[in-house]
Amino acid sequence: MKVSDFDFDLPQELIAQHPLEPRDAARLLHIGESLSDFTVKDLPGLLNPGDIMVFNNTKVIPSRLTGKRGEATVEVTLHKQENDSNWWAFARPAKRLRPGDELIFGEDFGCQVEDKRDGGEVLLSFGGGLSTLMAGLDHYGYMPLPPYIKRDKGGSAEDRTDYQTLYAERDGAVAAPTAGLHFTDELMATLDRNSIEKVFVTLHVGAGTFLPVKVEDTDEHVMHAEWGELDQAIADKINGVREAGGNVVPVGSTSLRLLETAADAEGVLHPFTGETDIFITPGYTFKITDKMVTNFHLPKSTLFMLIASLAGTERVKAAYAHAIAENYRFFSYGDACLIEGVQ
Repeated sequence: MKVSDFDFDLPQELIAQHPLEPRDAARLLHIGESLSDFTVKDLPGLLNPGDIMVFNNTKVIPSRLTGKRGEATVEVTLHKQENDSNWWAFARPAKRLRPGDELIFGEDFGCQVEDKRDGGEVLLSFGGGLSTLMAGLDHYGYMPLPPYIKRDKGGSAEDRTDYQTLYAERDGAVAAPTAGLHFTDELMATLDRNSIEKVFVTLHVGAGTFLPVKVEDTDEHVMHAEWGELDQAIADKINGVREAGGNVVPVGSTSLRLLETAADAEGVLHPFTGETDIFITPGYTFKITDKMVTNFHLPKSTLFMLIASLAGTERVKAAYAHAIAENYRFFSYGDACLIEGVQ
């Protein structure tokens, strides 16, 4: 398929720069047989008792750093963990970086360049192990907001909490699972009262989620890999809901991609630990997903292709046209959709 098939015009003023408060005050477009406008607070009433929602409990680390290589200023964004001490990162400027270079981010926090790839990617080695690294990031790092959210250098203090889900637990993401940003304690309690099940899986969202698709045909795109984990108890619970006739409703594309990776062709979910690079485009047969909650995505992105696969390309394009006409807020800090699968 042509990547251009997934393009649309988006007014720049609809790109949300800050979240709403409270979080569940965001709008919710229900994409079913017709289009209906709600707020996220209405979500529990749009699901059925016995359905199960699958949340991604990854936690965004403040993975963006500004430091020095000698007298030169260097910015790096960690994006993929190699081991407890080494991370691949995007560096700027990267042209003059060489293996062996020392980067200093604070008087007690720095790293060494171990390796280098084309495209500004470097492997950084931090001494002291994972706990030392996380302490250094907490002190010197700032949140790796996507490029369409504009901030002064160093970001804002509010983004430390705004760009994190209520239930974030496992350090490792360098981008938020943004559909989950809408959930509040009150909304979670309402789901419980409505007998809607909740489970938590982990998929550490990587910076590749923001990379543009640079090819003209989807068959030529190489999908980025992300590490995820889903255990036997979670698999058993989701399988039990399906057997009882309930719907499986992932919250966000990250939860969905992990579920579809871990499910077999018969729709039975199995434990999974490892990397997934699943790339879902129209024509894909969903194995376990019935509905999903997600935000509004970028034109020609792999995320837009994914929701087109679930709901049908023309139906999604019509929904996005409606959202634009009704001034919905787009992208990470924007509004949400509840999408009913067509399969």
